[in-house]
Amino acid sequence: MASLVEIEAALRERGLAPRGAFHPGEGDGAPLVAGGRAAGTIVLAGQVGASHWERFARERRDELERSESGERARGERSEPDPLDHWSARALHDVARRCDARVVLPGDGPPRPPFLRWAQRAEPVHASPLGLLIHPEYGLWHAYRGALALAERIALPPRDARPSPCDGCAERPCLHACPVGAFRASGFDDAACARHLETRGDACFAVACLARAACPVGRRHAYPPAPARFHLEAFLRGRTRV
Repeated sequence: MASLVEIEAALRERGLAPRGAFHPGEGDGAPLVAGGRAAGTIVLAGQVGASHWERFARERRDELERSESGERARGERSEPDPLDHWSARALHDVARRCDARVVLPGDGPPRPPFLRWAQRAEPVHASPLGLLIHPEYGLWHAYRGALALAERIALPPRDARPSPCDGCAERPCLHACPVGAFRASGFDDAACARHLETRGDACFAVACLARAACPVGRRHAYPPAPARFHLEAFLRGRTRV
């Protein structure tokens, strides 16, 4: 049975950031593992800032080069989102080493409750933008998937740090979007997309002006290449829908 330290090391080796773990209980939507029983431990994986970018970009470039030389590229051409494909492949590599089941955000229906899992695993909280904010990483993080283990492995005490938004009076994130896409009723993705497609150069440079206005975790903000990639992925996703 792999320990949490070993699993986290394997995730880092594949370019993913460990994003906490928890023992699921009733109401947590624990996935089934071998033998048809509910998982005893869920380990989340994802990215912190651009921690994933160098490994992902290198492997994606290698796939494209093989495609150009006649070998079928598994990511760019066969999958709608190359980052989703890369994340799933990395997680399956780790899962084989620790006898775990891979759970991805797009699985289902029903979809796995990743927001709930995140709040069980790490000190993340709902922000005024609706995104989960971390006291260290700010809004510059994401969850790419999870590993479900049959056993209840040993875990460190839960990190219970409060939301950094609680002490933020000015809330600059709410005033930075040039089209006011973050509203009390929710995120206006259509307004955001229209702006990006016409006058979105400033947004593409930093991934999102509203995110960039938050003072928390700025050292984890995306550099230009992943910033543009993630916004382009957002636009592609809307087109597919």
